[in-house]
Amino acid sequence: MLAPKRLEEAAMSRFDSIRRQSRWRDILEGQPQHLLMTALMLCGAAYLLQGSEGQGRFLGLSGVGWAWLSIWLAVLHQVVVAFGFRLQLHRAVFTRAFGARDFAVWRAIFLPLLIARPITVLITAIVDAGSLETWRVAQILLGGVLMVPAIYTLHSVVTHFTVTRATGGDHFRESYLTMPMVREGAFRWSGNSMYSFAFLGLWGIALLAGSRGALIVAFFQHAYIWVHMYTVEAPDMRWLYGPKPTTSAAPDDTPGDQEALGRSAE
Repeated sequence: MLAPKRLEEAAMSRFDSIRRQSRWRDILEGQPQHLLMTALMLCGAAYLLQGSEGQGRFLGLSGVGWAWLSIWLAVLHQVVVAFGFRLQLHRAVFTRAFGARDFAVWRAIFLPLLIARPITVLITAIVDAGSLETWRVAQILLGGVLMVPAIYTLHSVVTHFTVTRATGGDHFRESYLTMPMVREGAFRWSGNSMYSFAFLGLWGIALLAGSRGALIVAFFQHAYIWVHMYTVEAPDMRWLYGPKPTTSAAPDDTPGDQEALGRSAE
Protein backbone atom coordinates (compact mmCIF):
# COMPACT_ATOMS: atom_id res chain seq x y z
CA MET A 1 0.00 0.00 0.00
CA LEU A 2 1.26 3.46 -0.85
CA ALA A 3 2.22 5.76 1.97
CA PRO A 4 -0.11 8.79 2.44
CA LYS A 5 2.47 11.13 0.90
CA ARG A 6 2.80 8.89 -2.17
CA LEU A 7 -1.02 8.65 -2.49
CA GLU A 8 -1.28 12.42 -2.35
CA GLU A 9 1.38 12.84 -5.07
CA ALA A 10 -0.28 10.19 -7.28
CA ALA A 11 -3.60 12.06 -7.08
CA MET A 12 -2.05 15.41 -8.01
CA SER A 13 -2.27 16.62 -11.58
CA ARG A 14 0.95 17.23 -13.47
CA PHE A 15 0.39 20.98 -13.24
CA ASP A 16 -0.12 20.70 -9.46
CA SER A 17 3.06 18.65 -9.18
CA ILE A 18 5.07 21.20 -11.18
CA ARG A 19 3.76 24.16 -9.20
CA ARG A 20 4.26 22.44 -5.87
CA GLN A 21 7.90 21.68 -6.62
CA SER A 22 9.13 24.56 -8.78
CA ARG A 23 10.83 27.68 -7.47
CA TRP A 24 11.01 31.22 -8.81
CA ARG A 25 14.43 30.47 -10.26
CA ASP A 26 12.78 27.90 -12.55
CA ILE A 27 10.83 30.72 -14.20
CA LEU A 28 14.15 32.30 -15.20
CA GLU A 29 15.76 29.09 -16.46
CA GLY A 30 17.49 29.80 -19.75
CA GLN A 31 16.67 33.51 -19.68
CA PRO A 32 20.21 34.83 -19.11
CA GLN A 33 21.17 32.98 -22.30
CA HIS A 34 18.05 34.36 -23.97
CA LEU A 35 19.04 37.90 -23.03
CA LEU A 36 22.63 37.44 -24.19
CA MET A 37 21.63 35.94 -27.54
CA THR A 38 19.04 38.67 -28.09
CA ALA A 39 21.66 41.38 -27.49
CA LEU A 40 24.17 39.73 -29.82
CA MET A 41 21.61 39.25 -32.56
CA LEU A 42 20.41 42.85 -32.31
CA CYS A 43 24.01 44.01 -32.70
CA GLY A 44 24.35 41.78 -35.75
CA ALA A 45 21.13 43.15 -37.25
CA ALA A 46 22.30 46.73 -36.67
CA TYR A 47 25.55 45.98 -38.47
CA LEU A 48 23.84 44.35 -41.44
CA LEU A 49 21.22 47.10 -41.78
CA GLN A 50 23.82 49.84 -42.03
CA GLY A 51 23.59 51.62 -45.38
CA SER A 52 20.28 49.96 -46.26
CA GLU A 53 18.22 53.17 -46.36
CA GLY A 54 16.07 53.14 -49.50
CA GLN A 55 13.82 55.70 -51.15
CA GLY A 56 10.44 54.18 -50.29
CA ARG A 57 8.37 55.07 -47.25
CA PHE A 58 5.11 53.79 -45.79
CA LEU A 59 3.21 55.33 -42.87
CA GLY A 60 6.20 57.58 -42.26
CA LEU A 61 8.75 54.76 -41.98
CA SER A 62 11.51 53.88 -44.42
CA GLY A 63 12.44 50.33 -45.31
CA VAL A 64 15.00 50.29 -42.49
CA GLY A 65 12.40 51.65 -40.09
CA TRP A 66 10.04 48.83 -40.98
CA ALA A 67 12.86 46.32 -40.68
CA TRP A 68 13.58 47.49 -37.14
CA LEU A 69 9.89 47.51 -36.26
CA SER A 70 9.64 43.90 -37.42
CA ILE A 71 12.73 42.92 -35.44
CA TRP A 72 11.53 44.59 -32.24
CA LEU A 73 8.06 43.05 -32.60
CA ALA A 74 9.72 39.63 -32.85
CA VAL A 75 11.68 40.36 -29.68
CA LEU A 76 8.54 41.58 -27.90
CA HIS A 77 6.62 38.52 -29.02
CA GLN A 78 9.19 36.06 -27.78
CA VAL A 79 9.79 37.85 -24.47
CA VAL A 80 6.03 37.94 -23.83
CA VAL A 81 5.77 34.25 -24.70
CA ALA A 82 8.77 33.34 -22.55
CA PHE A 83 7.38 34.92 -19.41
CA GLY A 84 3.75 34.12 -20.24
CA PHE A 85 4.54 30.43 -20.59
CA ARG A 86 6.73 30.33 -17.50
CA LEU A 87 4.35 32.27 -15.24
CA GLN A 88 1.43 30.10 -16.31
CA LEU A 89 3.34 26.83 -16.08
CA HIS A 90 4.90 27.46 -12.68
CA ARG A 91 2.42 29.88 -11.02
CA ALA A 92 -0.86 29.62 -13.00
CA VAL A 93 -0.90 33.41 -13.27
CA PHE A 94 -3.42 33.56 -16.12
CA THR A 95 -5.72 31.02 -14.48
CA ARG A 96 -5.65 32.91 -11.19
CA ALA A 97 -6.39 36.20 -12.95
CA PHE A 98 -8.94 35.12 -15.56
CA GLY A 99 -10.30 31.74 -14.47
CA ALA A 100 -11.80 29.67 -17.28
CA ARG A 101 -11.02 32.46 -19.77
CA ASP A 102 -7.26 32.14 -19.15
CA PHE A 103 -6.39 30.44 -22.43
CA ALA A 104 -8.66 32.74 -24.47
CA VAL A 105 -6.94 35.79 -22.96
CA TRP A 106 -3.54 34.28 -23.74
CA ARG A 107 -4.49 33.65 -27.37
CA ALA A 108 -5.70 37.25 -27.65
CA ILE A 109 -2.20 38.35 -26.62
CA PHE A 110 -0.25 35.75 -28.57
CA LEU A 111 -1.91 35.75 -31.98
CA PRO A 112 -1.72 39.47 -32.88
CA LEU A 113 2.01 39.49 -32.09
CA LEU A 114 2.50 36.34 -34.16
CA ILE A 115 0.55 37.71 -37.13
CA ALA A 116 2.48 41.00 -36.99
CA ARG A 117 5.74 39.20 -37.74
CA PRO A 118 5.09 38.16 -41.37
CA ILE A 119 3.03 41.29 -42.05
CA THR A 120 5.89 43.60 -41.08
CA VAL A 121 8.33 41.51 -43.11
CA LEU A 122 6.00 41.88 -46.10
CA ILE A 123 5.76 45.65 -45.64
CA THR A 124 9.54 45.88 -45.30
CA ALA A 125 9.92 43.88 -48.52
CA ILE A 126 7.51 46.12 -50.43
CA VAL A 127 9.01 49.40 -49.19
CA ASP A 128 12.55 48.13 -49.80
CA ALA A 129 11.77 46.21 -53.01
CA GLY A 130 14.59 45.92 -55.50
CA SER A 131 17.46 46.62 -53.11
CA LEU A 132 18.89 43.20 -53.99
CA GLU A 133 19.90 44.30 -57.45
CA THR A 134 21.66 41.26 -58.92
CA TRP A 135 20.48 37.78 -59.91
CA ARG A 136 16.83 38.85 -59.95
CA VAL A 137 15.55 35.77 -61.77
CA ALA A 138 17.33 33.49 -59.29
CA GLN A 139 15.83 35.46 -56.40
CA ILE A 140 12.31 34.99 -57.73
CA LEU A 141 12.81 31.28 -58.41
CA LEU A 142 14.35 30.60 -54.99
CA GLY A 143 11.73 32.73 -53.25
CA GLY A 144 8.96 30.78 -54.94
CA VAL A 145 10.53 27.47 -53.99
CA LEU A 146 10.83 28.51 -50.32
CA MET A 147 7.18 29.53 -50.19
CA VAL A 148 6.05 25.96 -50.99
CA PRO A 149 7.15 24.23 -47.74
CA ALA A 150 6.16 27.31 -45.74
CA ILE A 151 2.59 27.33 -47.07
CA TYR A 152 2.30 23.54 -46.75
CA THR A 153 3.48 23.74 -43.13
CA LEU A 154 0.93 26.44 -42.28
CA HIS A 155 -1.77 24.27 -43.88
CA SER A 156 -0.59 21.31 -41.80
CA VAL A 157 -0.71 23.38 -38.61
CA VAL A 158 -4.29 24.46 -39.26
CA THR A 159 -5.61 21.07 -40.41
CA HIS A 160 -3.60 18.61 -38.31
CA PHE A 161 -1.91 20.30 -35.37
CA THR A 162 -4.53 23.03 -34.72
CA VAL A 163 -3.85 26.68 -33.93
CA THR A 164 -4.99 26.37 -30.31
CA ARG A 165 -2.44 23.65 -29.65
CA ALA A 166 0.25 25.70 -31.39
CA THR A 167 -0.41 28.74 -29.19
CA GLY A 168 0.57 26.85 -26.06
CA GLY A 169 -2.39 24.75 -25.04
CA ASP A 170 -0.18 22.36 -23.10
CA HIS A 171 0.68 25.18 -20.66
CA PHE A 172 -3.02 25.72 -19.89
CA ARG A 173 -4.89 22.41 -20.24
CA GLU A 174 -3.64 18.99 -19.24
CA SER A 175 -5.72 17.41 -22.00
CA TYR A 176 -3.10 18.63 -24.50
CA LEU A 177 -0.38 16.68 -22.70
CA THR A 178 -1.96 13.33 -23.58
CA MET A 179 -2.55 14.12 -27.24
CA PRO A 180 -0.54 11.96 -29.66
CA MET A 181 2.25 13.48 -31.70
CA VAL A 182 1.09 14.68 -35.10
CA ARG A 183 2.63 12.75 -37.99
CA GLU A 184 0.53 14.09 -40.87
CA GLY A 185 1.36 16.77 -43.40
CA ALA A 186 4.62 18.62 -42.86
CA PHE A 187 5.02 16.90 -39.50
CA ARG A 188 5.96 13.73 -41.36
CA TRP A 189 9.24 15.48 -42.22
CA SER A 190 10.01 17.01 -38.85
CA GLY A 191 8.45 17.29 -35.41
CA ASN A 192 9.72 20.85 -35.47
CA SER A 193 8.29 21.70 -38.87
CA MET A 194 6.89 25.07 -37.76
CA TYR A 195 10.29 26.34 -36.75
CA SER A 196 12.12 24.56 -39.56
CA PHE A 197 9.82 25.19 -42.52
CA ALA A 198 7.16 27.83 -41.79
CA PHE A 199 9.78 30.54 -41.29
CA LEU A 200 11.13 29.84 -44.78
CA GLY A 201 8.16 31.86 -45.94
CA LEU A 202 9.80 35.01 -44.56
CA TRP A 203 12.86 34.31 -46.70
CA GLY A 204 10.57 33.69 -49.65
CA ILE A 205 8.82 37.06 -49.20
CA ALA A 206 12.16 38.87 -49.07
CA LEU A 207 13.53 37.15 -52.17
CA LEU A 208 10.37 37.57 -54.24
CA ALA A 209 10.50 41.32 -53.55
CA GLY A 210 14.27 41.48 -53.96
CA SER A 211 14.58 43.24 -50.60
CA ARG A 212 17.86 43.24 -48.71
CA GLY A 213 16.24 44.69 -45.59
CA ALA A 214 13.50 42.04 -45.51
CA LEU A 215 16.12 39.32 -46.07
CA ILE A 216 18.01 40.52 -42.99
CA VAL A 217 14.78 40.53 -40.98
CA ALA A 218 13.92 37.01 -42.19
CA PHE A 219 17.38 35.83 -41.14
CA PHE A 220 16.93 37.44 -37.70
CA GLN A 221 13.45 36.03 -37.13
CA HIS A 222 14.31 32.50 -38.24
CA ALA A 223 17.45 32.38 -36.10
CA TYR A 224 15.68 34.01 -33.16
CA ILE A 225 12.88 31.44 -33.04
CA TRP A 226 15.53 28.80 -32.37
CA VAL A 227 16.81 30.88 -29.45
CA HIS A 228 13.27 30.63 -28.10
CA MET A 229 13.26 26.90 -28.74
CA TYR A 230 16.37 26.20 -26.70
CA THR A 231 15.97 28.77 -23.91
CA VAL A 232 12.20 28.57 -23.33
CA GLU A 233 10.57 25.59 -25.03
CA ALA A 234 13.12 22.90 -24.21
CA PRO A 235 13.16 23.53 -20.43
CA ASP A 236 9.35 23.71 -20.38
CA MET A 237 9.09 20.41 -22.23
CA ARG A 238 11.21 18.69 -19.60
CA TRP A 239 8.70 19.78 -16.97
CA LEU A 240 5.63 18.95 -19.05
CA TYR A 241 6.63 15.73 -20.82
CA GLY A 242 9.40 14.26 -18.67
CA PRO A 243 8.71 11.96 -15.71
CA LYS A 244 6.07 13.47 -13.45
CA PRO A 245 7.73 15.79 -10.94
CA THR A 246 7.66 14.82 -7.27
CA THR A 247 8.59 16.74 -4.18
CA SER A 248 11.83 14.80 -3.95
CA ALA A 249 13.01 14.75 -7.56
CA ALA A 250 13.33 17.29 -10.31
CA PRO A 251 12.41 16.52 -13.92
CA ASP A 252 15.12 14.80 -15.88
CA ASP A 253 16.53 15.90 -19.21
CA THR A 254 14.07 13.96 -21.34
CA PRO A 255 13.18 16.43 -24.10
CA GLY A 256 9.75 16.88 -25.58
CA ASP A 257 9.43 17.17 -29.35
CA GLN A 258 6.70 18.05 -31.82
CA GLU A 259 7.46 21.70 -32.16
CA ALA A 260 8.82 21.48 -28.73
CA LEU A 261 5.71 20.32 -28.96
CA GLY A 262 4.51 22.95 -31.23
CA ARG A 263 4.72 26.71 -30.67
CA SER A 264 5.79 29.50 -32.43
CA ALA A 265 5.34 32.55 -32.22
CA GLU A 266 6.42 30.40 -31.79
